Amino acid sequence: MTKLERVSRTQAVVDGLLDAIIAGRLEAGQPLPPEGELAEQFGVSRLTMREGVRLLQAQGVIVAVPGTRHRIAPTDEWTGLDAVVRHAQSAGARERSSLEMLEMRMMFETGAAEFAAGRRTEEHLAEMAALLEEMQAAHERADVDAFVAADLAFHDVIIRAAENRILVASMRPLTTMLQATRSETSAIPDIREHGLEEHAAVLEAMRTGSGAAARQAMRSHMRQTRDDLLHYVHGR
Repeated sequence: MTKLERVSRTQAVVDGLLDAIIAGRLEAGQPLPPEGELAEQFGVSRLTMREGVRLLQAQGVIVAVPGTRHRIAPTDEWTGLDAVVRHAQSAGARERSSLEMLEMRMMFETGAAEFAAGRRTEEHLAEMAALLEEMQAAHERADVDAFVAADLAFHDVIIRAAENRILVASMRPLTTMLQATRSETSAIPDIREHGLEEHAAVLEAMRTGSGAAARQAMRSHMRQTRDDLLHYVHGR
């Protein structure tokens, strides 16, 4: 077996175990089934299963217990972003996770906008303006996928303009979850209209070069997004 094949099989084990835990087929707080039993169930070697379990230990999903079998940790104890995002995308956790995502974005993206306002280039502004036009065109033809793609790209420009590599790396694993959430909300015309207004305000604030103005504009955008999510999607 090549190294690439081994890595692929190990990742399949990680994904399979996570899916089983999230679906409740393997229960949090309970001991993990014996390694040999799991290896047979997944059709892999014990070594591959051991590597998969070790990766989940690193994410806090599985906890080693001396003298007995490993334990499956409750989701609130998970520390790995990939595992947390995967759980957040499950149906039972979607409402809570969508609100948690907005809170996280409020903290990250308002700060990113503040730094980006003082570091952005004319190229960044031109790219944001072009993406805003793409959002407008997509809204007019009710193309939700195109609207979401331009929306995500707009925010990505701001993240990149902030010139912080750790921020970029932190946001990358959340892209899939953001896309799923945006597709749900952007299917509603009123939400798209609100989004266009808020993105235009963010762009204008970025043009001023004022960090305070950009931070406030992004905060307003996040609040409007949260209000729309609660009203239109969760019916509150």
